[in-house]
Amino acid sequence: MNHLSKTVIIDIVGLCQDLLGKHTPFLNSIIAQHGITHIRPALPAVTCTAQMTYLTGTYPRDHGIVGNGWYFQDEAEIRFWKQSNHLVQGQKIWDEARTLDPTFTVANLFWWYNMYSTVDYSVTPRPMYPADGRKIPDIYTAPAELRSILQDQLGQFPLFKFWGPATSIEVSRWISRAARIVDQRYHPTLSLIYIPHLDYNTQRFGPDHPSVDQDLQEVDDLIRDLYEYYDRQGSQVVLLSEYGINPVTEAIHPNRILRKAGLLSCRTELGKELLDAGASEAFAVADHQIAHVYLNNQEKAAEVRNLLEGIDGIDQVLDKSEQSAYQLNHLRSGDFVLLAKEHAWFTYYYWLDDAKAPDFSRTVDIHRKPGYDPVEMFLDPAIRFPRLKMMWKLLLRKLGSRTLMDVIPLKAELVGGSHGHLPKDKRYWPVLISNSVSSPEHMQAHEVYHFILRCLNR
Repeated sequence: MNHLSKTVIIDIVGLCQDLLGKHTPFLNSIIAQHGITHIRPALPAVTCTAQMTYLTGTYPRDHGIVGNGWYFQDEAEIRFWKQSNHLVQGQKIWDEARTLDPTFTVANLFWWYNMYSTVDYSVTPRPMYPADGRKIPDIYTAPAELRSILQDQLGQFPLFKFWGPATSIEVSRWISRAARIVDQRYHPTLSLIYIPHLDYNTQRFGPDHPSVDQDLQEVDDLIRDLYEYYDRQGSQVVLLSEYGINPVTEAIHPNRILRKAGLLSCRTELGKELLDAGASEAFAVADHQIAHVYLNNQEKAAEVRNLLEGIDGIDQVLDKSEQSAYQLNHLRSGDFVLLAKEHAWFTYYYWLDDAKAPDFSRTVDIHRKPGYDPVEMFLDPAIRFPRLKMMWKLLLRKLGSRTLMDVIPLKAELVGGSHGHLPKDKRYWPVLISNSVSSPEHMQAHEVYHFILRCLNR
């Protein structure tokens, strides 16, 4: 019987050549020993697509994850950050590994589509939403008892520092400690570990902002401890990333463009406007530097294309046949896919008057918004004492009020970094570093799957 080797994949979100330097001495030392591989990312270069390309060895055309969210046509709803692994089509790497070694086990710590998958051990964020309007930090685990084991030892998962204005290294530290507990308790053959900290200020302020220096130092220290823990066991350790983040200076609002052309419909509820995808002739699902444009009226295809191709900041408009060159032509992808120029990114904004913006627009609400919103990492600069306002809102909630935590601005121009397109400069490509198995100078995204299998077979 072939016994596969213990392997650990640590996903350092946002790591790229551009960020390596004087603030990453440990990572520099590992690269000096073992070299570095630049990964040509899948399109779109966003979390869910990248991870599923690595774990299936296929592209969105086959695995179906065309972004962090898309239009669910049967329900006429735009949905982001769904968690069921049933959405991922095709065989995952652990399925193939089990055919090679029946004793193989796998632990997934915070890689996406972690719920109801065929991994042996899983940990993923899963807040509780009581009927009184509260959002309570929590996790989902398999086996179920792992949930209390981890939170008894580590404390409640710091959800509000995972995303939003209060993001910090605390979340990455919590995940890394959870990984050690899972390893010591279950001894999985393959561990998938997600370290998100570099994803925050690089997007908020841009990768060249001075605040990123401290983030790099914190991540470098955390990775050193985690790497040395697994290296002492003789594990194959692979450090990789999903994308690099490049500076941006322009926000583009495709839904506003479509609305002004009379193609996008809204409905009004309590004086606020909601995008009505099912009633619109055309609308966009914005996801960083790409946007899926869906048509309910195919007769408008030429009009929509001509309209969007004339917008400064949009680099390409890909129809279904053109998407095939990027292996993105899945049923879930848009009739058109927009690619932003490298200095630009796409918002989900569709209202033309901020007074009519929906109530969730000024809150951190990743599931209700019909698109990705990095502005959620900012506190509204128009609020004189934002922390005091947040404390007051929390007190009101504890007293039973269903008040909104409306502290997020509607200022897309604040965002300094983004990702999603295919960068021309390899400084912004994701990278791979291995402590054992040699890797080439460059690698296609789907080849990460085969590289991990080589590590397991070492």
